Amino acid sequence: MANVISDETIEYVGILAKLELNDAEKEKAKQDMTSMLDYIDQLNELDTTDVEPMSHVFPVNNVFREDIVTNTDDRENILKNAPEQKNGMFNVPKTFS
Repeated sequence: MANVISDETIEYVGILAKLELNDAEKEKAKQDMTSMLDYIDQLNELDTTDVEPMSHVFPVNNVFREDIVTNTDDRENILKNAPEQKNGMFNVPKTFS
């Protein structure tokens, strides 16, 4: 199919992408987009009647497990990693005043 990308479309895509394109770059982008759309049209011509739809190329299975708490209150060992501590908690610098 003849996919035609207009200058307005290229301008709009440039604005969305926050790009400043010169005339040569706009023309190259127009050719690239046309080429991509032509390739998509080619893919649409494939016969996929016997192909099962899928959401991922590889089989993805959820692994469910019990949500069991395995660690206990180990505050003292955790606070050993703190550069500073105060009242049994991490002491960090203020982020706002």
